[in-house]
Amino acid sequence: MSTGGGTSSRKKKLLLLLLLFVTAAEAQLTCNDVVTSLSPCLNFVTGGSTGAALPPAGCCAGIKSLFAAAQTTPDRRTVCTCLKTVSSSATTAQIGRAASLPTACGVAIPYKISPQVDCSKVN
Repeated sequence: MSTGGGTSSRKKKLLLLLLLFVTAAEAQLTCNDVVTSLSPCLNFVTGGSTGAALPPAGCCAGIKSLFAAAQTTPDRRTVCTCLKTVSSSATTAQIGRAASLPTACGVAIPYKISPQVDCSKVN
């Protein structure tokens, strides 16, 4: 009897949502860029890193490079909207782990990762 199927399915759904999200035309970053940068974080966010208090180094490197690349308002809004879209289908625990990533990785972002964030206010 396997109990891991639900987690794998949930991971696939989260990635699919990221890949299917259409970004604003003026943004240079895309949701695919967000997926690529943050894919090392997926195991940590979904709880697959049993007992891991901190995200892996590759995850933090991806977060740092993503937010360093998001230099314009459209790019920052694209990242925010992509994260908001994904978090809307995540569990409360997953949202909590995702929201902890910037602080854990030493990256300051001007919003909290959540389904309720208003990305139109991100500048």
